[in-house]
Amino acid sequence: MTDTNGSRDGGLAGPPGPAAQLGELDEEQLHVLRRVGHAWSRVSASPETWRRALPVDPDLGAFPPEGQLRPARFGRLIPLSPLGVSSPGEQLDTDESPPGRLGRASTRARQLVLGAPLRSSALVSERMRKLVALPVLSADALSSVAFGPEAMLAVLVLAGSAGLAYSFPVSGAIVFLMLAVGVSYRQTIRAYPNGGGSYIVAGANLGQKAGLIAAAGLMTDYVLTVAVSIASGMAAITSAIPTLASSTVPIGVGVIVVLLAGNLRGIRQTGVVFAAPTYAFIVAMFSLIAAGLVHAAGRDFQPRPAPPVTVTESTGLYLIMRAFSSGVTAMTGIEAISNAVPAFKPVEWRQARTTLTWMVGLLITMFTGIIVLIHLAGVVPSSRETVLSQLAHLSLGSGWMYVFVQAATAAVLLLAANTAYNDFPRVLSLLARDDYAPRVFMRLGDRLAYSNGIILLSGAAALVYVAFDGRTGSLIPLYAVGVFLAFTLSQAGMVVHWWRLRDRHWRKSLLFNALGCFLSAVVFITAGVSKFTSGAWVAIVAVGLFLLLTLRIHHHYATVRASLRLRPHTVDLPAHTAVGPGTDPAASDASPAPRRPAARPETQWENEELPEEIHHLTLVALANFDLAGMRALAYAASLRQPVLALHVSVTEQEAERVRTYWTLWGDHLPLEIVVSPYRATVAPLVHYVEALHRQHPDLTLTVILPQIVTRHRRHQLLHNRTAPRLRRALRPLPKIVVTTVPFHV
Repeated sequence: MTDTNGSRDGGLAGPPGPAAQLGELDEEQLHVLRRVGHAWSRVSASPETWRRALPVDPDLGAFPPEGQLRPARFGRLIPLSPLGVSSPGEQLDTDESPPGRLGRASTRARQLVLGAPLRSSALVSERMRKLVALPVLSADALSSVAFGPEAMLAVLVLAGSAGLAYSFPVSGAIVFLMLAVGVSYRQTIRAYPNGGGSYIVAGANLGQKAGLIAAAGLMTDYVLTVAVSIASGMAAITSAIPTLASSTVPIGVGVIVVLLAGNLRGIRQTGVVFAAPTYAFIVAMFSLIAAGLVHAAGRDFQPRPAPPVTVTESTGLYLIMRAFSSGVTAMTGIEAISNAVPAFKPVEWRQARTTLTWMVGLLITMFTGIIVLIHLAGVVPSSRETVLSQLAHLSLGSGWMYVFVQAATAAVLLLAANTAYNDFPRVLSLLARDDYAPRVFMRLGDRLAYSNGIILLSGAAALVYVAFDGRTGSLIPLYAVGVFLAFTLSQAGMVVHWWRLRDRHWRKSLLFNALGCFLSAVVFITAGVSKFTSGAWVAIVAVGLFLLLTLRIHHHYATVRASLRLRPHTVDLPAHTAVGPGTDPAASDASPAPRRPAARPETQWENEELPEEIHHLTLVALANFDLAGMRALAYAASLRQPVLALHVSVTEQEAERVRTYWTLWGDHLPLEIVVSPYRATVAPLVHYVEALHRQHPDLTLTVILPQIVTRHRRHQLLHNRTAPRLRRALRPLPKIVVTTVPFHV
């Protein structure tokens, strides 16, 4: 079955929903579709003739039937009656299980881990309120105070006490940048209430390539966010339990697997589970800051002398720039809320702005408090123990409060990667919607999450984490380059947006975004230059490769879309003898519809020896109204046997759109639409074919599947595999013939 999309909206709408696989037809294609229908009127039998010729009743009910819409507690198995039969029937699996005992066991385990699938109509309930959104979307930014200040000090300490003296000025610049970028993103949320991530904003105002570069920077940063967060969490654990230092890599990979399973369950359940560690970390940080200030007050806030350190570099602008670019890693994740506006409960943009304000306020307060404590306690980075652990030891001792601080820090760092799990699949789905990524990333999984994007992020992050041996120090140089590239392009896009719009208060909004753009550009250039040889070149190369890959994918989809468009010259046909069920090519009019054959016993299935013993019904599985779909319908009608078109819709809205297109085409053939609320495609079609066969076992059902065949095998990965899956699923059924109508591009 084909998988083309029609019109594009330039990326201004929200992420693709369940019905995004059905391409919308633009005005020109609607006009051509109407002309195709007029041409069918001249060369085809009347719609009534086709309907009378059907040897079965195509209306077999809903999928699943009403009253049987909830799956079993731990899986996708839905107990339902066979379509068209009133008595209870078999268990139907809405996504075919692998055969054999091992396959059933793996399916059962998946069902136990992921939970029951959700209906497409439940998408609106999979939203977050502010108290859940804050920990889910802010964990990355808030947890970075555990390693951001230390990353800054690790550079300054190379110049000894002279370098450490710059900790306050550098920290002040970082805090100012946090405030400026936070205010800038408040403006972005106001301007783009349906979600204003860097890809959307930069693409809409600076051009599509700028949007792709921003998306590349963001997605590179999301992968690194997972790797760095887990590496930092493992560092917090090994500071408290040094014996685990040799097991950091396998434990970290195990955490990625846990995050994968948790996020595949869906946004709302993940948010509830992951909220506690973030709130615990906030409590731990404020407790640590308060205890440290109380200790400092006992000595009139006199700083303790720092231990002697070896001076390896002189204090200079280059050193300060490197320290600044390392410290701003505490800002990564600040864009997450503007990316995820559609994930909030209504009113989405207002809830998102409030949550962003809370996040920036907490981030500035905790970052400033930790920097002040470091100065007062005279702590310097150590390879054996994190700075935060040293502060906790000095302020809280080694009792249960120290354990609480370390446990909360480790937990939030390990789960801070969850912010990336919310935004990476969403950005990838937007790229797929605009034909810059494989369309499989638009597909919503059982729990209404973009499962394929989540799996890709997990695999990429695990690969990076293992490649760098789980060491935070090795990963930090790669960090922040991509995200500040995205920040810069996003804020530049907002400057263009306000300049074009010029509504009320546009000058003030433009000033805020211009300031955020300038500061983000300074950080990007600083980080790129100062960290280039340390690893930043890897992130820059990754951005370049990503841009090249997305442009190649888009070129392929554009070629396919152009090939599949309905073209006016294809319907300028002279009138011929009407084609219809039972017609003879030499006849001038369609002959009467054939009588429905009498059913035979099961023992006589598939033992026909004469052509007259075979009674046909042709079923066309139609996915889109494109040239491949129209060609499959024309091929089926040309066989002069009864034809039934079937479309599986995942929502009622999609079903209504299909009916509209079908009516515009002329309703020349019988059409049956099966609504599959759990987004399964193969199982409803197989079940429908089985029900038709059960209704009339003597029929030979020919299922016609349009399929795109690409010139290069690698391009086949960019198209769905529905047709091969249907062929495999239908092969075991008796008296079913599967015919593929290839469309070569």
